[in-house]
Amino acid sequence: MAADVDALKAEAGIAAAAFVKDGMKVGLGTGSTVKYTVIELGRRVSEGLDIVGVPTSIETERLAKQVGIPLRELGSLDGLDIVIDGADEFDPQLQLIKGGGGALLREKIVAQSAAAMIVVADDRKKVETLGAFSLPIEVTPFSWQETKRQIERLFSCPCVLRTLGGESVRLGDVVVEGGPFVTDNGNLIIDLHCGASIDNPRASEVALLSLAGVCEVGLFIDICDLVIMAADDGIQTFSKADSRL
Repeated sequence: MAADVDALKAEAGIAAAAFVKDGMKVGLGTGSTVKYTVIELGRRVSEGLDIVGVPTSIETERLAKQVGIPLRELGSLDGLDIVIDGADEFDPQLQLIKGGGGALLREKIVAQSAAAMIVVADDRKKVETLGAFSLPIEVTPFSWQETKRQIERLFSCPCVLRTLGGESVRLGDVVVEGGPFVTDNGNLIIDLHCGASIDNPRASEVALLSLAGVCEVGLFIDICDLVIMAADDGIQTFSKADSRL
């Protein structure tokens, strides 16, 4: 993308915010593009828009509070009208890889509660086959090495425990160089590196979720209705034939 990538991301984020109407319950996603949606919604709230938001991460919660969006716990609401979130990859069927920011579990809980999902992304995220971006898998700290081995056996691909690049930390019997990345839920992230080879994302999700140590997988299947994509030549949209929007 050109040097004005942030401006294009802002344009996509603002375009997604236009789908939010008065009285809606809105899932607020996480990422460098959807942050512009949150900022735009905050601006509209200051002008009288009546909505409540449900953030998908502590980071988004902080931003939403800063811009004045009223927040509620998801459990106190009877579902959401819409969720707007980012993605690390999307394919022609609008299947997604998410979790680059480590919020995949909360993001999927919020997405599954919504009547519709919009994804905002830049054109680097559009792929023919998922998998070039490493697949984030949230796992329990308990025996994480065994879970990692099972994932590698399942896919015959290498896995890497996500780290922070800080001080080394002992995790079980292993000293983790740089210290482990810990999710908002107190879990770990294992990134599966399999190249652009996830040609059956639905089956891959089912297989991974069958492993007891896996909490959630960054494959979002049949959830996204519309992608608003920022590209050098402007905003493009991709919609499912049976879109709920």
